[in-house]
Amino acid sequence: MSDLSQPGLRRRLAFPIDKIPLLLFAALLVFFCFQAPWFLSWQNVSVILKQTAPLAILCFGLACVIIGGGDDVVSGGIDLSLPAISVLAVAIISIGVQIEANIFLLALLAVAAALLAGLVNALMVVRVGLPPLLATLASSVAIVGLTNYLTRQRRISIDAPWLVAFRDGTLMGLPWAVWFMLAVFVLYQFVVHHSRWGQHLQASGGSREAAELAGLPVNSLMLRSYLLAAAAAALAALTLLARGSGSSPGAEEPLLLEMVLATFIGTAFSRRRVVTVWGALLGALLVNALSNGLALMRVDIFWVGTVKGVLILLVLAAAAVQRRGQP
Repeated sequence: MSDLSQPGLRRRLAFPIDKIPLLLFAALLVFFCFQAPWFLSWQNVSVILKQTAPLAILCFGLACVIIGGGDDVVSGGIDLSLPAISVLAVAIISIGVQIEANIFLLALLAVAAALLAGLVNALMVVRVGLPPLLATLASSVAIVGLTNYLTRQRRISIDAPWLVAFRDGTLMGLPWAVWFMLAVFVLYQFVVHHSRWGQHLQASGGSREAAELAGLPVNSLMLRSYLLAAAAAALAALTLLARGSGSSPGAEEPLLLEMVLATFIGTAFSRRRVVTVWGALLGALLVNALSNGLALMRVDIFWVGTVKGVLILLVLAAAAVQRRGQP
């Protein structure tokens, strides 16, 4: 009789288990193709790509933190404050545009606010030693409170010409937001996966002890990963601002759920089953395609959240099973 506690057997069982979330996604997308008549139309595909931009850029930032700190959800790298940071940047720009402030100064202020929030997260995790999950969750709550104070929890609509051009303009048939997302992807893909610094970051997240023995500055690498993630949140603010034509209270809530789901579902596209920037992009596309398909089928918004929550549980469960199967 087989012993399920044996590592080798657990590894064999983990292989199909970690594919379950991706297979469910594939099944749902195939279902949408048959049940939602406009799902595969170019117009709808363009909408999916455009709507993916802010989520994908946030996922690039989260991927940096996870890669540098390890993919254990509790003790590894995680930053739950990224959507809140991005929404804060959107609020700063929206308020500034309303009072006709200089757009370049507003952009600098939004980036500075994002980097300051990232620095606070990094210091709480790296210097103080707080668990990243709790530290960034607390940071997220504080940032949301600050955003609500600045906006008085009201929607701020803006229609500046540059924003309208970015929101509605296209190049070679693709919206500007998509090109912007791809440019940010190329940047983060290079920094994280093709630079020497990125290799050191991956080594730090793979095994902190081994990285320290090799003389790598692990704490410095982790600190910079949080700053890089905050920069991604600032960049995502532009696409989020264009998508909502201004600032909307509570915009960070759905983004948080989708960001975690998309980043971890992206591990299915990695041969080593690890978080990558490329996988984060594909995960974001899948999550937005799922949201779009459910919307086309007029599924109740509360059920959409339920489906995504279940998928997150499946992704995390599959990752846990895989880690237990490692010798």
